[in-house]
Amino acid sequence: ETEFQYDILASRLRELAFLNKGLKISIHDERDDRKDEFSYGNGLVDFVEFMNKNKKALHSDAIHFVKEDNSILVEVAMQYQDGYNENVVSFVNNINTIEHGTHYVGFSTALTRAMNDYMKKKNINDKLSGSDVKEGLSCVISLKVPEPQFEGQTKTKLGNSNVKGIVDHLVFGKLTTFLEENPKVAKVIIDKCLLSAKAREAAKRARELTRRKSALDS
Repeated sequence: ETEFQYDILASRLRELAFLNKGLKISIHDERDDRKDEFSYGNGLVDFVEFMNKNKKALHSDAIHFVKEDNSILVEVAMQYQDGYNENVVSFVNNINTIEHGTHYVGFSTALTRAMNDYMKKKNINDKLSGSDVKEGLSCVISLKVPEPQFEGQTKTKLGNSNVKGIVDHLVFGKLTTFLEENPKVAKVIIDKCLLSAKAREAAKRARELTRRKSALDS
C-alpha cells in the first residue's frame, strides 16, 4: 500500500521552487483539501531567508552570487545569524547532496581563506578555522553539473574532482570582493567568527587543564 505524506511532498516541492527561481509549483491533496503553491522570485536568497525565519540575522541582506565556469553553474546564497550551528545545504542538479562532496569542500576552503585574507589586510592577527567561519552560517550551495558523479551508499555525495577547484576559485573571488565593498557587514561577520574562535580556544584550554589535573591526581 502506498500512502502519500503531504508534508514530505510539500517540503520537497518547496525546495524545488527555491532552487528554480520563478518556477510555480502547486500541490493539492484531495483527501482533505490541503493545498499550497510555491514560487520564489529571488530563488536561493528566499531559501536562506526561509532557513533563518525564526533566527536573528546578523545582516539584513543575504550574500548572493552566481557564476558559470567550464559549463558548471555555481550559485551560492548565505547569511549569518546569531546561532551557533552550521546550517549549510548543498544541491547538484536539484538533488539534495546530504553527504555534501567536492562542491562543499571547495566552498569551505574558499570561505576560510577569504575570511583569513580579509583579516590579514585589516591587520587582525588571529587565525580562523573552518568551524569558526561556519558557526551561525545559513547557506545554500546549488550547482548545475553536466556529468555529475555521485558517491556513497545513497548516491548523495558529489565526487567530481574538478568541481572543488571551480567552486573554490569562484567563491573566493566573489566573497573577497563582497567583503571589501561592504565593510560594515564584513565587520559584523568577522566579529562573529572571532567570537567563535575565542570560544574554541577557551574550550581547548579547559580540556587540557582537565587532562593535566586528572593525570596529576592519578
